[in-house]
Amino acid sequence: MAEAPALRQVMAGCTVLITADRRAGELAAALERRGATVRHAPSLSMIPNADEPALLEATRSLLEAPPDVLVVTTGVGFRAWIEAADAHGLAQQLLAVLEGARIVARGPKARGAIQAAGLHADWVAESETAAEVAEVLLGEGVEGLRIAIQMHGAGADGLEAVFAAAGAHVTELVVYRWGPAPDPELVRASARAAASGEIDAVVFTSAPSAEAWLATVEQEGAADAVARRCGDGELVLAAVGPVTAKPLLARGLEPLLPERGRLGALVRALVTHYEQVESVALATVAGTLLVRARVAVLDGRVLAVSPSGLSVLRLLAQAGGSVVTREQVLEALPGASTESHAVEVAIGRLREALGRRDLVRTVVKRGYRLALAGEAAG
Repeated sequence: MAEAPALRQVMAGCTVLITADRRAGELAAALERRGATVRHAPSLSMIPNADEPALLEATRSLLEAPPDVLVVTTGVGFRAWIEAADAHGLAQQLLAVLEGARIVARGPKARGAIQAAGLHADWVAESETAAEVAEVLLGEGVEGLRIAIQMHGAGADGLEAVFAAAGAHVTELVVYRWGPAPDPELVRASARAAASGEIDAVVFTSAPSAEAWLATVEQEGAADAVARRCGDGELVLAAVGPVTAKPLLARGLEPLLPERGRLGALVRALVTHYEQVESVALATVAGTLLVRARVAVLDGRVLAVSPSGLSVLRLLAQAGGSVVTREQVLEALPGASTESHAVEVAIGRLREALGRRDLVRTVVKRGYRLALAGEAAG
């Protein structure tokens, strides 16, 4: 059998921060296959309630008095509920009872979990909001109905109170809840890293985790720097769906959103973004040059460039082939050296790291510039 072709390393040199606790490994593997370097700093933990007496009692109550309507708010919560029922020998009874209910899914991920259990979602809130669920069900009338709500980690956005006030008999199913970050210092360090330029993209898969990470950014005094990097296009914030994006939008941060609320679609959206970045990158005599937060990529090859060399290369790339003066190069170098020899050493080391000495050209009495594609060797 022929081997599958290797995926293009579109994200080579990109450092991506994952803020999710659940399915982080799956997401990281998908990004790494595209060349990304992944950092993991879950901003919240998910605490299961599978063995809580209240969940078991609520489940048994539904077996005795089957619901007319089941509202599934999250895929992970629904799957965990079925697994918890199975652990107590109730899964088959529960699924049989739910077949007779009208099942409402708060978004495509919830629908996917419903289908995986062998059930059918009768209606899906494509906006993934509790407000849409409430509007539709209240519009149809819920008085006297038995409504079961699988709560997400932060509750159910008031659905239980709204339906109860409208005359429904509500059963709440608390399958899991959000807890504090497993390693708060790791989250704080990730906030500082995003502000300082060590991270190219931050990925969010739930609104609570996005809110928690952004709150940490603010506590670390890094909000302005993060916003500035986002505005300059240096930092990409990617959310799995519009609900997850709300904490970002509330702060004036415009996230990258996939067409569908799936992890695979989220990865594809990031890959497409960096493919577009690559298509407008600087075309040089040595191939396409990309300068990212901590690395440079030349013709698909990640370069072993020092931090000072990267600063100089970024300066040259931003000039787009125009001349950069020796004074500008000196200013880009770390430290407070005023010696012209420091510039010559930095340029020499950069040329060695690039592997193409003709890529950085000396312009006599003026400075240095990058040689662009189509120029004669010199």
